[in-house]
Amino acid sequence: MTDKTHRFRLRVYYEDTDLAGIVYYANYLKFIERARSEYIRALGVDQLGLKAADGIVFAVRHIEADYLASAQFEDDLVVHSRIRALTGARIFLQQTVSRAQTRLFSAAVTLVCLAQNGRARRIPAEIRQKLTQAVE
Repeated sequence: MTDKTHRFRLRVYYEDTDLAGIVYYANYLKFIERARSEYIRALGVDQLGLKAADGIVFAVRHIEADYLASAQFEDDLVVHSRIRALTGARIFLQQTVSRAQTRLFSAAVTLVCLAQNGRARRIPAEIRQKLTQAVE
């Protein structure tokens, strides 16, 4: 991971697991969503303010996920997030979930900037500038 990688720590709670005591597969998507929200906030982007002022939001357009190993109740995990590229209206990220040195989950995520009518809209210049500083 590079120095531009954002790290988000979390613990697996009982509610995150299934009957077998391992993290239910859909919860990895929740974990990386939380991490993405914190990452965007850490870059200085106020998503609620952006919605209120400009009527735009970021939404997942595409995700490609790879489940590599299982996490269990009480595990301490780290979600690593990094921006791989930006286009006019899209943000391409790579996110992984790890326990110590073991990679458990990996996802390539594409976000799109949407207007209130649900159509793609260019990322505003001031937001693009904040995101660009994190691109590898």
